Amino acid sequence: MGSVGKNLPHDSAVGHVTGGSVYVDDIPPMRNELVVDFWWSPVSHGTIRSIDLEEAAAIPGVVGLYTREDLHANLFGPIIHDEVLLAEDRVLFMGQPVVVIAAENRDSIRAAKRAIRVDIEELEPILTIAGAVVKHETIGDPMALQRGELARGFAEADHVIEGRFVNQGQDHFYLESQAAIAFPGEEGEITVHSSTQNPSEVQHVIAQVLGLRLNQVNCLTKRMGGAFGGKECQATHPAAMAALVARKTGRPARIVYTKDDDMQVTGKRHPFENDYKVGFRKDGRITALEVELRSDGGAYADLSTAVMGRAVTHVDNAYWLPNVRIRGQVYRTHTPPNTAFRGFGGPQGVATIENILEEIATVTGLDALDVRLANCYGIDDRNVTPYGQVVENNNLPRLFDELITRSGYRSRAAEVRRFNAASPTHLRGISMTAVKFGISFNTKFLNQANALVNVYLDGTVQVSTGATEMGQGVNTKIRQLVADELGIDPAHVAVMITSTEKNNNTSATAASSAADLNGSAAVDACRRIRERLLPLAAELLSPQNSDPASIIFEEGIVRDRRNAEARLTFAELVWQGYLRRISLGERGFYATPRIDFSWLTGQGHPFFYFTQGCAVSEVLIDRFTGELTVLRSDVLMDIGKPINPGIDRGQMTGGFIQGMGWVTTEDLRYDEKGWLLSHSPTTYKIPNIQDVPAVFNVDWLEIGNPVNIAGSKATGEPPLLLAISVWTAVKNALSHVSNGKIARLKLPATAEEIVMRLAELEEGARAEATTASRTHA
Repeated sequence: MGSVGKNLPHDSAVGHVTGGSVYVDDIPPMRNELVVDFWWSPVSHGTIRSIDLEEAAAIPGVVGLYTREDLHANLFGPIIHDEVLLAEDRVLFMGQPVVVIAAENRDSIRAAKRAIRVDIEELEPILTIAGAVVKHETIGDPMALQRGELARGFAEADHVIEGRFVNQGQDHFYLESQAAIAFPGEEGEITVHSSTQNPSEVQHVIAQVLGLRLNQVNCLTKRMGGAFGGKECQATHPAAMAALVARKTGRPARIVYTKDDDMQVTGKRHPFENDYKVGFRKDGRITALEVELRSDGGAYADLSTAVMGRAVTHVDNAYWLPNVRIRGQVYRTHTPPNTAFRGFGGPQGVATIENILEEIATVTGLDALDVRLANCYGIDDRNVTPYGQVVENNNLPRLFDELITRSGYRSRAAEVRRFNAASPTHLRGISMTAVKFGISFNTKFLNQANALVNVYLDGTVQVSTGATEMGQGVNTKIRQLVADELGIDPAHVAVMITSTEKNNNTSATAASSAADLNGSAAVDACRRIRERLLPLAAELLSPQNSDPASIIFEEGIVRDRRNAEARLTFAELVWQGYLRRISLGERGFYATPRIDFSWLTGQGHPFFYFTQGCAVSEVLIDRFTGELTVLRSDVLMDIGKPINPGIDRGQMTGGFIQGMGWVTTEDLRYDEKGWLLSHSPTTYKIPNIQDVPAVFNVDWLEIGNPVNIAGSKATGEPPLLLAISVWTAVKNALSHVSNGKIARLKLPATAEEIVMRLAELEEGARAEATTASRTHA
């Protein structure tokens, strides 16, 4: 029967609820272990005049104080090498590390921080995208996609609207802060336990800044207590600091950020400010669209250019755009380098087009759903993206149609209109949005993985891959895939700690591709082992008429389908293979096919396939306070054939709720100097159980994905984008009091933002009424 497609429990579920799961800071301290922390810049931009460490060095318990002078090299970056580990002559963001501190205890760390004297001449910082535009401070080259003739498209339009859509960042708010422990070894070797999505990058950065060879650094990751992209690149910094201390002192070194420090010094989801001009007909069909995307990359490049690339390729989302030009540019500011976050630019691109569609509905007087249906990608035509990729296996029309029926959208939309006409104190809004999320890394060479599978003499198996477990269940899926490939019980498969010693040159666990890539590599290894065992099994089971093609592996038994009585246990076959010197270990490899794209032409096939879905959300707004309640959300997706339905349901549910936080309550507030004011749970509002919609329906269409392993589709990032339906529902509610005027709404739609927009609309209505009265008089 197999285990793929079944609800096996998450492999760490029991450990999580009983406290048995081991995270980095749960590893018991070793003898002579040092505590590591760092002194960071208190200003957003400045020139370092001097650093005085004499007083701090004299504090009892302080073992070492290190600056950029103690590094072999101080320049790195995942795409553009523009970032330093420790500030040199300038500080470029508040929170930038300047001095690494190693001490016997945290009291000495705190005392050292107070005693360090750094003279910084404060300079004027750039803290906004607008400020960076004025100063021409950019990161990377501009990106562009274009199709058709914009001038002709605008000429064919019945209406043209222009606007600016502003969406803010979001903190990852993982429960386990950035953490690492470094252990010095023989001959200059360093072993690091890191809470990272990218052990290979941690390995590379440590080797680079310490002047080591890659084979002298081993990075291990058992699990993370959440990451969401925030530990794809930025986990390198604490790991490198701990490794620096271990290298200098010859002692184990541990660094664990506090939640406040973590929020202040690490990057976030990229804020965007997007200008757009759209032409459309009376029936809502878009004839031309021009979009300028501008993102805040922060002080260094990090992954900002790749994030912008995904944003540019997701502005179309689920909709055919015959004449279109989309351009994107990353801007440099004096804030912590912004980084990967679940969706990786996709949410910022998708939110832009969904905002535009709501505004088209306001101008035409149509229901926004009908505008979306008029523009939805087709099956046989109107099915090519602006970058030239055909939307194959397009289930968007079916998803729209089915969710309209399941959610009762039409009758509920009519009820919303009736409610708003009668209620003086509250507003309701309802909206349906879609997602078409491309699955693959933007960069071609990252779409590869390797795996090591070892079969032991009792028939049990160990699997090592480059995937890292952060709660998303990738290890459980890999266990199921391996178990089914060898025909054994999943309980007999152990997925081992991720280690650069066993899996080399791995890509980050990101882009929703970990199970696709690493699962495929593990299956490749299993198939190679099976191929070696098949002739032996045929010989043992049917010595007079052996046929490897007739051998079946299932439920721990190896049998010949031609003879029900001829069977061996998998363990017996393994033992016989060992006696005959057949290799019982194998390295598997997988490279995603059909990936090809160039920014020089803006054309290609950047994504292996698309995960698709639709969501309907209905909201209630208090007109006086702006308080927002999500009454109901219905989510329906095409996720192929789930490897583990329970885990995928968890991803869909959790992703949607995290997206709700981005679009409604997670409000990053800074002062005029760049200090993050909302840097703790007391001031930064992530969704809690009371924010979950009172009615929350999550389901999928089980449609096989013919190009991917086990017919599955990735579910990590796409569901988050469906939470945009909550934001567009707020915009829909505002349209009921806008008297045909477009209600401009920033993201997130906090209570304050909603109240301000209501006040603007009501003031506009009063002004129009006054003008009309005077004209009449």
